[in-house]
This record gives sequence, structure tokens and C-alpha cells, in this order.
Amino acid sequence: MQLLDDLLRKRVFPADLERYCTDAMERAGLPRDAAAVSARVLATTDSWGIHTHGTRQIRQLLKNVRDGRIDAAARASVAAEGAAFAILDGNHAMPIVTACTAMELAIRKAREVGIAYVGVKRSSHIGAAGYYATMALPHDMVGMATTNTDPWMTVPGGKGPIMGTNPIAYAIPAGTERPIFLDIATSSVAVTKILAAKALGKRLPEKWLVDDAGQPTDDPTNYPAQGALLPMAGHKGYGLAVLVETLTAMIPGAAFLSGVKCWAFDIPDKANQGHAFLAINVGAMTPLAEFKARMDAMIREIKGAPKTADGRIYLPGEMEWERQERAQREGIALPDYVLVNLVGLAEDTGTQEALAAAFR
Repeated sequence: MQLLDDLLRKRVFPADLERYCTDAMERAGLPRDAAAVSARVLATTDSWGIHTHGTRQIRQLLKNVRDGRIDAAARASVAAEGAAFAILDGNHAMPIVTACTAMELAIRKAREVGIAYVGVKRSSHIGAAGYYATMALPHDMVGMATTNTDPWMTVPGGKGPIMGTNPIAYAIPAGTERPIFLDIATSSVAVTKILAAKALGKRLPEKWLVDDAGQPTDDPTNYPAQGALLPMAGHKGYGLAVLVETLTAMIPGAAFLSGVKCWAFDIPDKANQGHAFLAINVGAMTPLAEFKARMDAMIREIKGAPKTADGRIYLPGEMEWERQERAQREGIALPDYVLVNLVGLAEDTGTQEALAAAFR
């Protein structure tokens, strides 16, 4: 494929990637505003270097639209509401748009009452949960975002898939230092990293999986038909996954455990995932300037701690902020598995020339 070969030698700036993806999704049938929001979230994720959850996911999301699993014309609606909470019915709308709507609502409520929770039911895959947590930062708030997923992970004493990877993300503002930002799966690793290694014919760097006998393995060949992911840190990751399932499914009324259907599989069932978003208005609880100064002091003490001979201490999110700054200066060299999906998107939408023009 000549276009793929050409793109492998080039870079794309985040703004150009976002613009191309917006136009391609609109051409595929998404309303312009939904396409723009989705493209911004996914291109930003690529700028952080989290390519498994970036623009590579657009093609599958659009397939969900064509198959009727996502309703491009729908919008989330409020199912229940109080001063410090809301439950949104996602109405199977474009899930990234729903997630942004929910986090924006949590921020508005936290501005009024100090802290707010917004749960979502009847939704689908939202990409990287961390994006939504960082939406709180410009408002000087702490943000948290979680989502349940279809079962990919076993639990201690179990053998096959029982729970989802159930990620947790948070973002914390600081003063002159960069904000702290973490986005992790409660499994040993995100499913998309396993599938990417499998697609490239590579073994895993660690034994993140169990085989069909429940034994740890670094061979993804038979996954997901056989085996399951291990939870992060054993019982600790399992315990956190149960918390996420409660916040994202049990409270808002979303599907849970085996009731959640995989958005990436070729099946007719809607995903029915649940999400949860929290915003904490720091300034409503403690002087904001004092909080930021204390955050800076904590960050500097951690970074100034004794190190190994060639060591550097990173704060959560520091690598992602540095990658984003570099992406803004130099563009992004997207990995092959992302480019394969973007070329496929271009073929689906007849936008090959526009995709080629976005890269430099």
C-alpha cells in the first residue's frame, strides 16, 4: 500500500490530525459537532503517545454507527439529577461526545456545590478515560473518570474472563509545575496493547495473560478466544475493578460484568457500558493559591528525592505532557498499527488525498 508506506516516513501535527479526522467522520455520517469533539479527544490522546486509544479507534467506532450499535443522531439525556449528582442516559449516542457532556456537567455542578458525580448508562467505548479527567484542570478542579468494559480480565482464583479492565483516571492541578495526571487499567495492561502485539506477531514483554488453563503466559496468539488478562497487582487491581464496576454500572444502572458487550466485536448487541465522572472544586474547600503552592512543593520534593545513578523521577502524567509538547513542535510519528487504521478510514470515506495532505 503506497499511501501507508508514504505515511510511515512522515509526521502529523495534532491540529492537522484532528482536522482530518473531523472531516472524515463527518463524511462518514456523523454530525459536524460530534465529529469535531470525537476527533479532538482522539487526536489529543495520540499527542500524549497513548496510541492504542487514539485515532486508530475511529474506524471501529464508525463501524458501530453503520451497524446500528451507536446512534450518530442521538444525544445523552438527564435521567436523574440533584445538586451534586446526575445520571445520564447515553441513548447509545456517540460515546465520546456523551463522556464530554457528562464531565462538563460534573464541572458545572462542582462549581456550585464543591464536588459532583455524574454517572452514565447505555453508552459505549469512550477511548482514554484520562482525557475526561484533564477537562477539570482549566477549572482548577481535580477530575476523575472511570468506565466499565466487557469482561477481559480474570480475578484471583478464577480462570476465564470475569471482569472488565475498568480503567481509573485522575488529574490534579498544580501551580507552576505541570498538573499530575494518571490513566491506568485495573488489569495488568490495556486490552488494545495485547491485540496490537498479536497483530504484529510479537510476544508480550511480560506475562500479562493467563492461558485457558489459568497459567501466566507472554503468548497472545490465542487471545481473546482463549485465556484472560491478569488484574494489576493481583488482588489490589481486582479490588479497584470492583469499585469501578460499582461507580459506573451499579449506581447509574448500566450493564455490568457479562452484560457488557464488546464494542470492537462484530456482534449486533449494543455495548451498554457505564461511565462515572467526578469533579472536585478545590477552591471551594481550601484557598486555591495555597493548594497550588503545596502541590508544587510536593512535586518538587518527589522529583528532588535521591535517585539511582542514571535515574529520573517522573510524576504521573509528566511523560504524556512532554510527549504532547514535542508533538506540537515536531509532529507525531504514528505507529504502523495506527496508520493502518487511518488508511482504512480514508478508503472507507474516500479521503485518501486529504489524509496524505495532513502529513508532512
